[in-house]
Amino acid sequence: MRVEHLTTLDKGELKLYRTLRQPVEHFEQGFFVAEGEKVVRRLLSSTLETLSILCTPDWLTALAPEIEERDISVYVGTKDLLGTIVGYNLHQGIMAIGRVPVSPPLASYLLTKQKILLVALDGLVNAENVGVVVRNCAAFGVDGILVGETSSSPYLRRAVRNSMGTVFKLPIFHRDNLASTLQEMKAASIQSIAAHPHALSTLGQVNLNDKLCIVFGSEGSGIRAEILKACDEQVAIPMKQQIDSINVASASAVFLYEISRSKV
Repeated sequence: MRVEHLTTLDKGELKLYRTLRQPVEHFEQGFFVAEGEKVVRRLLSSTLETLSILCTPDWLTALAPEIEERDISVYVGTKDLLGTIVGYNLHQGIMAIGRVPVSPPLASYLLTKQKILLVALDGLVNAENVGVVVRNCAAFGVDGILVGETSSSPYLRRAVRNSMGTVFKLPIFHRDNLASTLQEMKAASIQSIAAHPHALSTLGQVNLNDKLCIVFGSEGSGIRAEILKACDEQVAIPMKQQIDSINVASASAVFLYEISRSKV
């Protein structure tokens, strides 16, 4: 590791840390920000590339065994200095910059799986919700996530944070045309099910294939019509008290738990 002690955050190398409110620009440049101890440690233990770390002296000491033999730039500043970025309590005095990985070609990836469970995101723009969905996917054994052209990336800063770094464990496939991708998967015998609150069928009433993709829609308008058309079935969560929907992150947990339970 290469350690530099800071008295200012004006260095050009620290621009990504100083511009935390520009996560889309970071992603377009091929980078993401990891915040907090657990997320940074999960990044360091993953196969993803860590480019630099910004931390307090205490965190340098704590992380030294994990990074001392690695080619990582470590920038060290006081608690007060780091707190001028977004607030010490938010990022816990430790942040890191990683490189967004290049996903394998989707078609080739699908060929490696005799059984597969995928999740597709259509129109999820709230990064916090995306992050929680990713965490649920990791918890329930999802093999990969398809990110539609209208969804926020799981590599946006708040999504990475809310996923608690579990995004580093999953292949993420950003798609320019989700409807076309679902059609391609249908040709590969992958069943696509839309999580749709107004569907006539409910969880527990549908037969699930060994090759399955669950599609979750936007927080407000749900799944787009062209995506619903591309799916094989539409399925709702059975609910009471005249409640017709729940938060998409909660819905993903219900769907994925039911699928994991039914596969036991």
